[in-house]
This record gives sequence, C-alpha cells and structure tokens, in this order.
Amino acid sequence: QPTAKCCLDTFNAEYHLQRVIAGIDAREPKRWPLALYSWIQAGRIADFEREMCALADIVIAVSPEDADLLRPFRADGRIHILPSAISVDDYTGDVQPAALGSNALVFTGKMDYRPNVDAALWLVNEILPLIRQRVPDTTITLVGQQPSPRLDSLRTLGGVTITGRVESVVPYLRGAAVYVAPLRMGSGTRLKLLEAMAAGSPIVATTTAATGLMPDAKSAMLIADGAQAFADAVTDILLSPEKRALMVQVGKTAVRAHYDWSATAPAL
Repeated sequence: QPTAKCCLDTFNAEYHLQRVIAGIDAREPKRWPLALYSWIQAGRIADFEREMCALADIVIAVSPEDADLLRPFRADGRIHILPSAISVDDYTGDVQPAALGSNALVFTGKMDYRPNVDAALWLVNEILPLIRQRVPDTTITLVGQQPSPRLDSLRTLGGVTITGRVESVVPYLRGAAVYVAPLRMGSGTRLKLLEAMAAGSPIVATTTAATGLMPDAKSAMLIADGAQAFADAVTDILLSPEKRALMVQVGKTAVRAHYDWSATAPAL
C-alpha cells in the first residue's frame, strides 16, 4: 500500500530512557556492565527511532517532554502530543480495599522492569527507614508480576510485602494510605499514576515519575526528589487526613478531565 498514510504513536522516547538508566547504573561499580549495555543500546535505539520518525507521516508523543526529545528526528520538527489514557470508571466501582493497614504505602508495576526494581530498592532501603522515624508502623506493598531476584533481599524485612501477579491492582490502590512512585529513571507517562488517581489514592512521586502530566494532575500529588524529601512528603500525608482527602478529590477530578478515553479519543 504505497499511498497509505503511516502514524507512529510513541509510548516514550526510548533512547532517552536508556541513557538515564545508564547514568543510574553507573553509580554502582557492580552494575557498570549493565550501564555500558544501556549506553550502547541508547545509540542503537536513537538510530531506530530517528528512522521511524522520518518514515511516518505523523508522529504522536504522550507528553511535551517526549515531543521535545523526538522533534530532532523529524525534518519538519512536528510532533503531536496526545496523553496516555485509561478508562477511569474501571477504577471507581464498588471494590473492597485490600486490608493493608492504616499506614500502608503501595507501589505497582512490572517488578522485573529495571526502573521499577531500582525504585523499589530505593524505597525500601533508603526512604522507608526515614518515614518510620515518625510513623513506625508504616508498611510497603510492592504489587506486580515477575519480581526480580534483586528484590529477594526485601522478602525477609518486616512490614514489606511482595505480591507477585495479582488479578487486579484496584483493591491495593484502594487500600493504600499513600501511593508512592519513587522512580529515578523513565520517560513517557506513568499509567500507574493515572490509575492511582482514579482509584482515590493520594500520591507522592518523583519529578521523573510525574514527567509529562498536566499541571493540574501534578498539583494533585506531592512531588519530591531525594530520600529525605520523599520521606517527608509521605509522612506529611500519613499524619494529615485532611490533606489526604483534598489530594484524593483533586486527583479524581484531574484524571477524569484529561486522561479518560472520553477526553483523549476525540483529540486523536
């Protein structure tokens, strides 16, 4: 079909993600081989993404940040932006919350994906001890399929649960006192944040995790970088039911307005 038009819909700017992963892994000498692998992959993927962007008649990115990263790959510089979306109603039904405790933190995602593994280890090893200085009974539940062997060391720690695959994340999102997204690497838009907002979870996220979200969606969560700042943000929510209730309401409004399929499909 030589006259057919081709639309390239990009989930993220993958070459940039690999560069960020390489930078994070380079901080640990034992992970230098993986850092080198990611750095080499970044160049190869950039070549591939450049070729695909040039081939397509139209290119769509999920965020302004990704559009900026892909724009040099287009001769006309045109990258259209259309946010990722979910079916909000799937997360708002009458679902019984999981019994996780009154100060439960929840993090979801595919648990063999390197950015999620890095986030989980950082959360448990560096952030959780700081939170427990003020809220001693804080727990963490890591929800997601195929947990990496790198997470095995967390299984013996008190108050840390690794679920593996679950039928639905909604009960866990409903049972969370705070949904946390301590991602230090990544690109695109995190669907997990949209799911948490739709389910009524207050959110603490890093700048990296919140990249690409609309301003009013970002305003519905606390954004913090660094272990101490992240711990302080989580603790503030745990100790303030009023703040939690306000964040939940703002989040539900923002996700329905901008990230439900009913809002994005007409734009597409």
